[in-house]
Amino acid sequence: MNVVSFLFLGFFLGMRHATDADHVVAIATIVSRERSMAGSALIGAAWGIGHTMTVMAVGAAIIVFGVVIPPKVGLSMEFAVGIMLVLLGILTLTGMGRAVGAAHAHADIPGGHTHDLHDHLHAHGDYVHTHPHGHDSDAHGHAEDQTPLARLDRSAFGRMAFYQWLRPFVVGLVHGLAGSAAAALMVLSIIREPVAALGYLLLFGLGTVVGMMLITLILSAPFALTAVNLPKFNWRLRVASGLISFVFGVILIYAIGFAEGGLFTDAPSWEPH
Repeated sequence: MNVVSFLFLGFFLGMRHATDADHVVAIATIVSRERSMAGSALIGAAWGIGHTMTVMAVGAAIIVFGVVIPPKVGLSMEFAVGIMLVLLGILTLTGMGRAVGAAHAHADIPGGHTHDLHDHLHAHGDYVHTHPHGHDSDAHGHAEDQTPLARLDRSAFGRMAFYQWLRPFVVGLVHGLAGSAAAALMVLSIIREPVAALGYLLLFGLGTVVGMMLITLILSAPFALTAVNLPKFNWRLRVASGLISFVFGVILIYAIGFAEGGLFTDAPSWEPH
C-alpha cells in the first residue's frame, strides 16, 4: 500500500512539476500563436509527452543501469533549457522586428505620399503585426509570403499532420533533460525496486502531461479570445510573451553557465534539483 500511495503521489507531483517557472514561460510563448483552446490543449499534451519520454529514458538509465551523470553533463542539460527559451523568444519577436523594418522601408519609397499610408494590422503565416501600408503596388513593406514561418508553413514539412505539435514536443524533450536526473535520484532513494521506481516515473510523466494541458488551456485563453476581436492587443500579448521568454532564458544561461560553479567556470558544481 505504501508503494501504491507513492505512485499516486508521483502523478500529483508531476502535475505540480508542470507549473515550474521555466515550463510556464516556454509553453506561454508557444501557445501565443494558437487561436483555439482545443489546439492549445494538444500543444500542452505534446510538450508533456516529450518531457515524459526524456524523463523515462534518463531515469531508466540511472535506475536500472546505475548511470552516474557528471556535473558538466548535468549543467549542460540545464543550460540547454536556457538556450531553448532564448530561441523561443527570438522566434516570437521576429515579427516585431519585421514590423519596424517595414516602417523604414515605407519611409524610403520614392515619390511616396504620407496620405497614402495608414496603419495596417495583418498576419503572415505565424506573424501578426502592424506597419504603415499603402494601396499602391509598391507601398507594402514586404511580400505576403516572405516571412520565415510563412515559408515553412508552405513547405512539404509544414503540410505534415504533426508539424504544429513538433515544436512543443521538442521543447518538452529539452526541458525533460533538466529535471530527469533529479526525479530519478529522488525516487531511487525511496523505492529500491526498479520496476516500481519506473512506474513512479511513468505516473510522474502522466501527471506532467495532464498538468501542462490544464496550464496551456489557462494561458491560451487570452490569446484565443483576443486573436479576432482585439488583434492589436493580441499582438502586444505575443510580444510580451516573447520578451519574457528571452529575458528568462538569458538569466538561466548566465546562472547555469557563468555564475559561481557554472558550466564554463573552472570548478563546475551541479546538484540535481
